[in-house]
Amino acid sequence: MLAGTGLLAAFIVGMFPASSRADDTPKSSAETWVVTLGATVEYGPSYEGSKHYTFGALPSFDIHRLGEAQEYSAPDDNFDYQLFDLGGVEIGPVVGLRDDRFDINDLHLQSQRRVRWNFDAGGFAQYWLMDNRLRFRTEIRQSLWGGDGLVGDVALDWFQPLGDKWLLSAGPRLSMANSVYMRTNFGISESEAARHGHINAFDAGAGVKSVGFTVAATYTISPEWSVQVYGKYNRLVGDAADSPITSRFGSPDQNIIGFTLNRTFNVKF
Repeated sequence: MLAGTGLLAAFIVGMFPASSRADDTPKSSAETWVVTLGATVEYGPSYEGSKHYTFGALPSFDIHRLGEAQEYSAPDDNFDYQLFDLGGVEIGPVVGLRDDRFDINDLHLQSQRRVRWNFDAGGFAQYWLMDNRLRFRTEIRQSLWGGDGLVGDVALDWFQPLGDKWLLSAGPRLSMANSVYMRTNFGISESEAARHGHINAFDAGAGVKSVGFTVAATYTISPEWSVQVYGKYNRLVGDAADSPITSRFGSPDQNIIGFTLNRTFNVKF
């Protein structure tokens, strides 16, 4: 699950203390939660559309009731909490950490953007086409501040355990965004173009912004410890690829490699 969501996660869990999956959980285990905290190191583009790569560190968080069967998840799933199960379709809130965005004032340097981060929140829905094997998932998330717009992600993942220690996963990705997000991250206004002189204005519209693929391998060291290595490739398309921010100063090919160390423990409330 994505980083920086621990406090919001606790808030969500506090608001929704019971789910349909926990109705039959014995009282002794219903008061115990299994918490997983992790630390992730990533190497990837310094901003969306960049050709420059940097290292970054992210925390991660996951929680479920003791006794609940823990479902598999992909490394780019954001933190979610299931509220409903409608004929096998799991639905609930989702919270994520939105990456830094490009600073138009740095275009002439072809360098990094300013450090800006943002939480986003919305809803998720997922359906297991094959139980704990093939999963379809979608998320829609709106930035909580900063006016960075709305994004929608679609994913299909295959999960393959190998013995008791290894879990492999892989699947395609598609990401969409509204006009606010696209203008913020890929647009260049007339005034910005006039100020810089060496770039043209670009009006980035809503639509599909990237397609890609995510793979991961997780190794369980012990009941308390596990490690995960993953890779994500996204190809910017449409206006996200045509923007001078990408086509002139960056690259449409976005590769991310990550390593996560997880620690799991039980907490009683």
